[in-house]
Amino acid sequence: MPYADPYLLPLAALLTAIGVTTIYRLEPDDAFRQSLWVVIGVAFFAVALVVYRHDYRRVERYKYLFGLGSLVLLALPALPGIGQTINGARLWVKVGPLQFQPGELAKILLIVFLAGYLRDKREVLAQGRLKDFGPLLLIWGAAMLVLFQTNDLGSALLQFGIFLAMVYVATGRASFVAAGLALFLLGAAAVYQVVDHVQQRVTIWLQPWTEEPVLCAQTGEQALRQDCGSFQLVKSLYSIGNGGFGGTGLGQGTFTTTTGDPIIPYLNTDFIYSAIAQELGLVGAAALLLVYMLFVARGMRVAIRADDGFSKLLAAGLTFGFALQTFIIVGGVLRVIPLTGITLPFVSYGGSSVVANFVLLAGLLLVSNRANAQHTLR
Repeated sequence: MPYADPYLLPLAALLTAIGVTTIYRLEPDDAFRQSLWVVIGVAFFAVALVVYRHDYRRVERYKYLFGLGSLVLLALPALPGIGQTINGARLWVKVGPLQFQPGELAKILLIVFLAGYLRDKREVLAQGRLKDFGPLLLIWGAAMLVLFQTNDLGSALLQFGIFLAMVYVATGRASFVAAGLALFLLGAAAVYQVVDHVQQRVTIWLQPWTEEPVLCAQTGEQALRQDCGSFQLVKSLYSIGNGGFGGTGLGQGTFTTTTGDPIIPYLNTDFIYSAIAQELGLVGAAALLLVYMLFVARGMRVAIRADDGFSKLLAAGLTFGFALQTFIIVGGVLRVIPLTGITLPFVSYGGSSVVANFVLLAGLLLVSNRANAQHTLR
């Protein structure tokens, strides 16, 4: 990839290194497993570059297969026997010793499908006729189905947000985005009325502390919410506050009790940002977010430089998906939005997330290599 963007790979490597270092500080055994997944992710990354180095655009011919594959992956956690519910959200699949989150790979397949489909239909969609809202309603329905089956608002928001962003890039119609957001809010409100887990997440977000005991869904007994349902979020906020401006220092944070029990459950997956914010402080946490912002800026630059519609949509979708996922998890940890169970790209512990993000990186490098080569040859 001689003409590929020279900053994306180093930025991804820096984020990965931060993640492995933080995980090693929290749990050395998990860090070794994470390192193995990084090697596997780099292998997928290399294979993607080798296989598609001449012309990645041929995947557009199989866009409907990619779309079908995305739906199959999203539906896997709902299947009995292999679907796993962890921390209230059904996002995982377990087959023998292997446990993975299919939604991470489904995100990539969905972006490829939308890039191909919207390239064909963008002129028709831009006209704004009523019958052209069919795909919008279909994807909205799929997002609501994901929300209902997984009990996770973040996954549905991620999938639907990617769709809206790519529709806007394809058509330039802000009204489509507004209509889509309105539909999502209406659908989420309807699901909120019938899905207890979604109600709990919203309640925890709005009122994490209580002065009087309330019913604890986990134990069925009365307890303060900060000692039960919102325990993770509250301890995470304390952890971030304890870091202050400069942090306690790498390796100097407090994440276990005197008996060795974790203060914040699932710290190296859902709440790794809290650990980083405590030990590196506001300065380190802000620096981490700046690295993500640089990655997103370079990805959007790739989309701008791409000449053909498929490449432009593909790069924009991959970059926006990366940015939105980062916002959803960091926003949940900081209590900007309801807390979700998705991972912080390249940093959180999780094999499926690491592999999917290296595949995403390969896609951006393929697009940038072709776009930059064409500009250079001119």
